[in-house]
Amino acid sequence: MATTAAASTLSWLHSFGGTQNETTKVTDRNRVFVVFNQKKVKKTRKVILKEDVENLGQKGQLLDVKAGYFRNYLLPMGKAQIITPVLLKEMKMEEERIEAEKQRVKEEAQQLALIFETVGAFKVKRKGGKGKLIFGSVTAQDLVDIIKAQIQRDVDKRIVSLPEIRETGEYIAELKLHPEVTARVRLNVYAN
Repeated sequence: MATTAAASTLSWLHSFGGTQNETTKVTDRNRVFVVFNQKKVKKTRKVILKEDVENLGQKGQLLDVKAGYFRNYLLPMGKAQIITPVLLKEMKMEEERIEAEKQRVKEEAQQLALIFETVGAFKVKRKGGKGKLIFGSVTAQDLVDIIKAQIQRDVDKRIVSLPEIRETGEYIAELKLHPEVTARVRLNVYAN
């Protein structure tokens, strides 16, 4: 009878995908006990990084890390925090705020580009030489000074891209107001 019970237990075990190697049978007279091997569970924690951690991630990144690593290193050093629903909500609100700020800056740059393009041509006077040549050249700083004088807008000279201007004529300068917005400005260079 014990062998039929063990056999029925084994068939029951096989129905769950187990094998005989994963079980230990203990027989005590008419009773059969089946003990399953327990697999080690990987314990991880969902965390958000408060600062950049080398070989792990960047500030604000959501990660799954081992519980011991979090408990023994990240938490005591103040480098990470366990994710909570409140924290997720705050992160989402912060991301929306940052996105709205980026959109506002982009719209401002587009308006400024429209102003620059509707102004027409900026006039640059230079001392003339032979033919169309001028003494010196027109630089980004010259254009920045002209923009400030004519439309009272401060522009950083590092965003100005000019072709090399060494003679009179009409030129196009580009102002990189935003990573996605570039204004094209016309320059009329003439000799006095």
